[in-house]
Amino acid sequence: PGQRSQSGRAPSAMAEEMASILRSLSGGEVAPQDWLQRRAAELGLQLESAEFSAKLDASLSQHPSCQREAFIIPRTGNFEKASPALSSPEEEAVYLCGHSLGLQPKRTRELVSEELEKWARVGVEGHWTGERPWMPIDEWVTAKSAAVMGALPSEVAIMNGLTVNLHLLLVAFYRPEGSRRRIIYESDAFPSDFHALESQARFHGFDPADVLLPVSPRPGEDLLRTEDVLSAIQTAGETLAVVVLGTVQYYTGQYFDTPTLLAAAQGVGAKTICQCAHAAGNVDLKLHDWGVDGACWCSYKYMNSGPGGIAGFFIHEKHHARVAEIPKFAGWWGHRKETRFDMAHVFVPLPGAGAFQLSNPPVLQMVSLLASLDIFAKSSMGEIRGRSMLLTAYLELLVKARLEQGKVAFSIITPVDHMRRGAALSLKFPEESLCLAISDGLAKRGVVVDFRKPNVIRVAPAPLYNNFSDVFRFATRLREAIDASRDPAAKI
Repeated sequence: PGQRSQSGRAPSAMAEEMASILRSLSGGEVAPQDWLQRRAAELGLQLESAEFSAKLDASLSQHPSCQREAFIIPRTGNFEKASPALSSPEEEAVYLCGHSLGLQPKRTRELVSEELEKWARVGVEGHWTGERPWMPIDEWVTAKSAAVMGALPSEVAIMNGLTVNLHLLLVAFYRPEGSRRRIIYESDAFPSDFHALESQARFHGFDPADVLLPVSPRPGEDLLRTEDVLSAIQTAGETLAVVVLGTVQYYTGQYFDTPTLLAAAQGVGAKTICQCAHAAGNVDLKLHDWGVDGACWCSYKYMNSGPGGIAGFFIHEKHHARVAEIPKFAGWWGHRKETRFDMAHVFVPLPGAGAFQLSNPPVLQMVSLLASLDIFAKSSMGEIRGRSMLLTAYLELLVKARLEQGKVAFSIITPVDHMRRGAALSLKFPEESLCLAISDGLAKRGVVVDFRKPNVIRVAPAPLYNNFSDVFRFATRLREAIDASRDPAAKI
């Protein structure tokens, strides 16, 4: 009691002030680039200085949207490609790959070990004993996942893998009838999404070429224009059965104008599905408020549940009254809990999204996800999103400075509009060989990013554990890798 910061303000007042700033950023009231530039001017520091990134960390790390201490940050020496001559093996790696696999929370090992120990001690009785009985283990993660996704707990089930859940949604909502049998999707969707759509078309007896309607960027462009997707929806009209939207595009990082596109699709009588693999835990989703019919996501990217972690499934509340009538592939875990173990051959579905569950939940995956969800619960998605916008804007400002130096001609293909992107930038190089050389140069300097064929490096500052010093170190090492790529005598 009575403590004051160096500025003279109580920590609680500072925290609330920072929370207000972060919410203003996520709501679009404040542009993150403007805030960063004003802050640098107030401090009398250069944006491109280590001192400025350190000052940002000193102030912004005090807010619960930053939980770096709750995660295990790998050491540079852990990575085979890292060169001791270019980065100290003992320093923390610059891990900017949360869009592919999030880092491990420190509590993950503890929670998983507790369940392994329970299994060793009591065997099958672990299903109904201990702090977290296994029978209702999914209840530990359902409401917390719903909070991240902007959903009601009754709208969410945590189960299966992402593509399995996409298939289950298509079973429910792709009900071709007469001429209404077409599916709109982004032409550059993740391959597994395309395989699901193509196989669903074949399952219903259609030639995929007749029913799949991919929407592409215009020639010479990397991003989908909202007006082009709207035009495709209007043109398809009464032939459109369902729109499957990637929400955040995996390759470019484009965050689609989801509410506008969903409303247009539903306006012509189509059902809507959001594939949220790169959006979950990344942007401030509002699945319930948007009225999307169904959604699915994985939890191992920004949600840090571990490799191949359990996936999520959403069915909007507006469908719950008729959940028994919705076409579905059923399993015993979707049966009402009260009579599930009667073993009768009559399916009585749970209310809401739970009706779509198939099998009993994998306990170790559930508690691995729980370790991360408990971290998310310390803040709000609006505040986490605001911090993310600052990190990504700072990354953009530093990378653009490298572009202006003219060392290598590459471009940022992620939208400039901070409201239309998540926590990642995609850097596009003129040819694959150069992109690979720079990617390799970054790896040798203890930087973990993601190369995607043919010529893109994806860089993702995850707001819960990445900080501004990570971004500054990345920009410095990017410059070094670029310089080395232009020097034939240099080893990168």
